[in-house]
Amino acid sequence: MKLSKILVIGGAGYVGSHFCLLASNSDIRVTVMDNLSKGHRSALRCSEFVQADLLDYEALLTHLSHNRYDMIFHFAASCLVGESVQDPALYYRNNLLAAFNMAEAMRHSGHDRIVFSSSCAVYGYPQRLPIDENHPKNPISPYGRTKLAIEWMLEDYNVAYGIRSAQLRYFNAAGCEPDFGLGEDHRPESHLIPNVVKFALNLSDGLTIFGTDYPTPDGTCVRDYIHVTDLADAHIKASEKLDELPLIRLNLGTGHGFSNMEIVDGVRRIAGVNISPEFGPRRPGDPAELVADALMAKKTLDWTPTRSDLDSMVAEVIRWFSFNPKGYSN
Repeated sequence: MKLSKILVIGGAGYVGSHFCLLASNSDIRVTVMDNLSKGHRSALRCSEFVQADLLDYEALLTHLSHNRYDMIFHFAASCLVGESVQDPALYYRNNLLAAFNMAEAMRHSGHDRIVFSSSCAVYGYPQRLPIDENHPKNPISPYGRTKLAIEWMLEDYNVAYGIRSAQLRYFNAAGCEPDFGLGEDHRPESHLIPNVVKFALNLSDGLTIFGTDYPTPDGTCVRDYIHVTDLADAHIKASEKLDELPLIRLNLGTGHGFSNMEIVDGVRRIAGVNISPEFGPRRPGDPAELVADALMAKKTLDWTPTRSDLDSMVAEVIRWFSFNPKGYSN
């Protein structure tokens, strides 16, 4: 199906806004629905914006009943692992209940296709590397459990109600599109690259690397970093593949990992400044290494990351914060 009109849930957020930019530049009419609790109005790249919350089922059903979309893209979620452990109710409400409302509103309004942002958190501690889609699912946080529960729910909705879904398991989203006014601005910021960049540019007071005794070459965690625009491209390709496949589950990553200290060294080299982080103990729930086996995504979608060079992503984030030292509040 060639997309002409789509609904993007969470399109004011980091990944969602970059997806909307790509879709809009591909001549797709984009409507964003977002409650702006975490997203930024300045990040909107769409034809129409609807401020609404997925927890308001009646508002959601009314909107879908009065509009017809080729596809729904679901990016909205609470996504901090530590916070999910401290306040699981927030995550079951904002993630699972909200997604249930979305699925029910789709069912009752005749919408039958959705692309869902899942996470490598569904796997838990890896039993083997790289992690393929058949790896056992044993999430170790309420965040990961809500993502897996939504995957199961969408599978059941396909069998019972014919709702087709692509479930895309992100590894570590990174990079940005500063030339188009889009960056990475979470509140609070939990991602390593923007935190290292802000420290390098004297925009934050401290930088802590958690854990130096992992079984990795330099003792720090290793993660697979994938550019947000590569993620966005995979979403478009996955939506088109739903014509053939009623249920898609794929990893989105590069197949190559970088340690926390390699990220620090990369920012130090590109920014041309000395960076001396502090070191703290391991954080609960941080696996030593998370690297995707993304061969299935490449095969299924004919998709290959083209923007995920680490130096390029770091340079983009440096450029973004150089011109937007306060993020979207600048």
